Amino acid sequence: MTAPSHKRWLGALATAAVAVSLTGCGYNEFQVLDEQSKSAWSEVLNQYQRRADLIPNIVSTVKGEANFEQGTLVKVVEARAKATSIQATPELVNDPAAFQKFQAAQGELSGALSRLLVVTENYPNLKSNQGFQDLRVQLEGTENRITVARNRYIKTVQDYNVKVRSFPTNLTAAAFNYEPKPNFTVQNEAQISSPPVVDFNTDKK
Repeated sequence: MTAPSHKRWLGALATAAVAVSLTGCGYNEFQVLDEQSKSAWSEVLNQYQRRADLIPNIVSTVKGEANFEQGTLVKVVEARAKATSIQATPELVNDPAAFQKFQAAQGELSGALSRLLVVTENYPNLKSNQGFQDLRVQLEGTENRITVARNRYIKTVQDYNVKVRSFPTNLTAAAFNYEPKPNFTVQNEAQISSPPVVDFNTDKK
């Protein structure tokens, strides 16, 4: 075997050894789980956005009801403003403090919207308003999609975090600075809101 051939053979052997080593220590699995968590997070945001797009329509419709409790509407608007001040970037899921702030803001928005819908039960005109009822049906469907997307994200993050903390893959995690990802908490599984301003006037024919 000539010297160049011998070097190429050694190089190929070294490459194969590294590949086997990385596979055995979970490196490739980290890549798969990380991509899965990113994909799941994107779907969560998509469904949050779908839900958020309904909020201006609902608020605009309720505003048309005479003597409606303005304080309830104000809380929804304020909570939405607070939620939209947080930019849900991909990096957010790797920052526990930012993720917690995100959850808190979205939880506040979710609670304010829930109270709004409860209060509307006291107004017969809203209960008989077909446009408003259609919005409620859309909201219920969106809430279900959010739950499915969020549960998928929770599962992918759990799998990733187990890999980060388990031996021997925790050694790989330490070597490549793979940190556990923050996850949703039970009491604060919330929504992201960045809706466009929608003019929804139920008086229009």
